[in-house]
Amino acid sequence: MQETSEQYRARMYGYVGDKNALELQDAAPQKLAKLLEGIAESDARKRPAPGKWSIAEIVTHMADTELVMGYRIRAVLGAPGTQIIGFDQDAWVPALHYDKRELRQSFSQYKAFREANVTLLRLLTPEQWKLQGLHNERGPQDVDTIVRMTAGHDINHIQQIERILAARK
Repeated sequence: MQETSEQYRARMYGYVGDKNALELQDAAPQKLAKLLEGIAESDARKRPAPGKWSIAEIVTHMADTELVMGYRIRAVLGAPGTQIIGFDQDAWVPALHYDKRELRQSFSQYKAFREANVTLLRLLTPEQWKLQGLHNERGPQDVDTIVRMTAGHDINHIQQIERILAARK
């Protein structure tokens, strides 16, 4: 059974809880870097089970998602009320050649996109955090919601990588 938009939002918010989402985002690259230390590219490409993403694919997804989230925030800031289009993450895996993208390069992209986004977010006024776009699947989303969802997304995938690594021990 596929998760509804409301269930997904609740799950992402649940990961964040009452923590500061921007601080979680700022800390995520260092946490991810620690997890990836010493992982060989060949090991990073091994899928834990049929139909499940490898560590390299997860990190590539995180990099691509960070690019998308950065765009969404900029679009909302530049044109409040703008349409925010969702994407099919599973379709991106083959279409964007996740199986051929290198773990370290994907991590570097994620880290660079994240640093750029956090730098921008730290400059926003309280009013800008409330600006909204209209997500085609989840309805109105302000910048604060996008940031909270992204922080939860990080935690979700970092925990996924932790589970993969623990199962390999």
